[in-house]
Amino acid sequence: MGESTSRIAIVGAGLSGALLACLLGEAGHHIEVFDHRRDPRKKGFAGGRSINLALSARGIHGLARAGLAEVVLADAIPMAGRRIHSPTGRVTFQPYSKNRGDTINSVSRGGLNMALLEGAQKYTNVRFRFEHRCVDVDLQRPSVTALKGAGGRPVEFDVDLVIGCDGAFSVVRAAMQRLDRFDYSQSYLKHGYKELVIPPTLTGDFAMPADGLHIWPRGGYMMIALPNNDRSFTCTCFWPFTGPNSFDALTTEKDVRDFFTAHFPDAVPLMPTLAQDYLANPTSSLVTVRCAPWFHGGNVVLVGDAAHAVVPFYGQGINAGFEDCVLLADTLKEHGSDHERALQTYYVGRKIHADAIADLAIANFLEMRDHVASARFRMKKRTGRMLHRLLPRWYTPLYNLVSFTLIPYAEAVRRTRRAKHVLRIAGVVLVLLVLAAASWVFR
Repeated sequence: MGESTSRIAIVGAGLSGALLACLLGEAGHHIEVFDHRRDPRKKGFAGGRSINLALSARGIHGLARAGLAEVVLADAIPMAGRRIHSPTGRVTFQPYSKNRGDTINSVSRGGLNMALLEGAQKYTNVRFRFEHRCVDVDLQRPSVTALKGAGGRPVEFDVDLVIGCDGAFSVVRAAMQRLDRFDYSQSYLKHGYKELVIPPTLTGDFAMPADGLHIWPRGGYMMIALPNNDRSFTCTCFWPFTGPNSFDALTTEKDVRDFFTAHFPDAVPLMPTLAQDYLANPTSSLVTVRCAPWFHGGNVVLVGDAAHAVVPFYGQGINAGFEDCVLLADTLKEHGSDHERALQTYYVGRKIHADAIADLAIANFLEMRDHVASARFRMKKRTGRMLHRLLPRWYTPLYNLVSFTLIPYAEAVRRTRRAKHVLRIAGVVLVLLVLAAASWVFR
């Protein structure tokens, strides 16, 4: 079916919403983007979430489709591996890959959002309506009801298609949840997160090497740090809400200083405002969202966290969201005015992979928190890199498939399981051959 243009409402001008505005704007659709925030390009970025993100192959591919990859990567900080901090302050480096070019890129959430907004704004058929809070969606017309400004009157906007890019607590999805046979679940980790900062040194340099993701694994809880362009690090504590070694356990500046001195001693000298920041900064929750289906007829569809919010421990949240955008833009182009077929194709082709990365993200939290510092884990990773180097056609570690290729998530899991099965069989055969040879020699 040939291409056609539609009136499309995108709810949410965050990362996925802004990228979709670029892709669909280029395709010639008439785009209205609604966001409750003030325009960050005029008022400055004011996000309520982490200030930096881990951008890898899938996200870069989405940016390249919008012609923005080079612009964004110019300000990114490549991280080639993990720097593991022991309780005694000893630091070890674990590369992500045998290939030096395989890096995870620390990027500013605000800077990335700005670049995407500027990229979309060059299309005259894209209009941003900031300070328009979406409060409801009519799934049948379809239409978006928004409040303009504080205390504004509801205004309805009729369109051909509504795309929900409005995050884990999506208003668009909430409208779909009123439908019969719409499946929805959300599950919270018992851990939350709080952000702190390691500022630049007095000479303006990074206080630690900026070539890796820093992790302080402590079994049951951890802290990580990602580098920023201003030579600071954003530190994130992932701790239980309650109980021993929890957020609730620290209520005074002395509690904070004593705890960090005992458990993160090498970080304390680098954090001059540690106690004040800890008590002032909010503690946030970590949620996984699953729902089905992601679309209603040819009228409404969900993208990114609105469809499948994941916890951040595989660094794939924004990368998965950008993959959604590319697939949706491609299916809309392929099926033209047949929106229902396009949305169904997008959903069927994507749901299994969204579920796969949600599971992997939770599993990787346990790995980062409990295992990365162990000798057994380090040996496992070294063995994986060795096999990848010796048998690149037969074995690629799962982390590499997820982070450094465009192989769909569920297929990456399947390939890894198959490769491990083959390697186990090969190991058994090798042992049998050795035993047979030894028996022949000593016969």
